[in-house]
Amino acid sequence: MDTMMEKKNMWQFGTREIVYSAIGAALYGVLSWVFNGLQLPGTSLVSIRPPIAIPLFMGVVFGPLVGLFTGAVGNILGDLLSGYGFFWAWDVGNGLVGLIPGLVGYFGVMQVKTTRDYIVVEVAVVVACFVGLAFPALIADPLILRNIDFAGGVSAEWLPASITDAINGLILVPILLYAWNAYRARSGR
Repeated sequence: MDTMMEKKNMWQFGTREIVYSAIGAALYGVLSWVFNGLQLPGTSLVSIRPPIAIPLFMGVVFGPLVGLFTGAVGNILGDLLSGYGFFWAWDVGNGLVGLIPGLVGYFGVMQVKTTRDYIVVEVAVVVACFVGLAFPALIADPLILRNIDFAGGVSAEWLPASITDAINGLILVPILLYAWNAYRARSGR
């Protein structure tokens, strides 16, 4: 049971999880840098981000802490490689995007195999994208950093980013899970 965790082990963060986190963050950071140039027209620095599937997938398969680390550190790497600088609120938000799907174990999903498991994961993907990105766009920027107002955060950042990330996650996470399950079946894991 090397990847899908039991409920009691969901919060484990040992050597194996550190390695998965580092791989996930590096992959997410580099692929984010590749896609950061594809800006969604009419928005404020919102990219079309297929790489968002990486922290979502890592959270589901390896646990909430791996998803959190992958999302937060991977976002930092992607922004720094893109020349955007450091925006802690968005890094926390992307960390939440990875953490939330890691909680599917609380809904009985220990290994994603059945149609029900995939549905639970898909719901978690949508919730993760909307809740995770609400932190920077609706809470941190308007209330803490005061960079934009609440209405601007909704229209210019939160809705466009959440919708595009959710669409990317809804399409790509099941594909990644299917490929992961096929790999595990062939390798005997």
